[in-house]
Amino acid sequence: MAAKVGRWTGGAETENAMEQEHAPLWQRMIDCIVEPSLSDKDVLDYGCNQGGFLRLLWQQKPFRKGMGVDIAAESVANAESRKPDDALSYRTLDVLDDCEAAFDVAFSHEVLYLLPDLAAHAKTMRCVLRPGGSYYAAIGCHTDNPFWENWKKLIAAYSAVPVQTYAPEDYLRAFDDQGFSVSVRPFMLQDFIPVKPDNAYMPRVVDSIHYHTQYKLLFRFAV
Repeated sequence: MAAKVGRWTGGAETENAMEQEHAPLWQRMIDCIVEPSLSDKDVLDYGCNQGGFLRLLWQQKPFRKGMGVDIAAESVANAESRKPDDALSYRTLDVLDDCEAAFDVAFSHEVLYLLPDLAAHAKTMRCVLRPGGSYYAAIGCHTDNPFWENWKKLIAAYSAVPVQTYAPEDYLRAFDDQGFSVSVRPFMLQDFIPVKPDNAYMPRVVDSIHYHTQYKLLFRFAV
């Protein structure tokens, strides 16, 4: 996939705001990792934006090497300039063409619904992961989320890439077809959930609670 200037039409301002909003969600992903240590692992962050998740993971569960990849060339450049250690690197997606069996653990947060070909993505992840590897993918954008019909219109208004509509079963089948063992859990954010008035995505306070505890999912695809 060719590199683009940005994933969101709002540019750096939108990316920075999303980074702040995603911090507690990234923390929850880290808390759910079943591997007791990443010290001997090579890690991939698929759809890294400005690199915030990988930096947070590095602080809490240091790994051997980590790479973040994204379609957005500007975001990748920002991430590379902010990396705290040379063990981290950030590149555009085409680098994965040369990364066969290069990673032990991979992550993505709310990326799958922006991919036009889930089967191709599952095949890529099967290729880049080593035997025994795993891929954690957090996703709340799916047809079993009762907010999705409204959300996809809101997201499409500022997404620089087309928004796809998938059911959780679509994610399951794409990775099962590539030989992954698929498991899933409720994301169950166990922290105070930030809420704001006049939120077009979740108008009521209880909507935020229901989404983060019932509808947002964390898949684990294991090789």
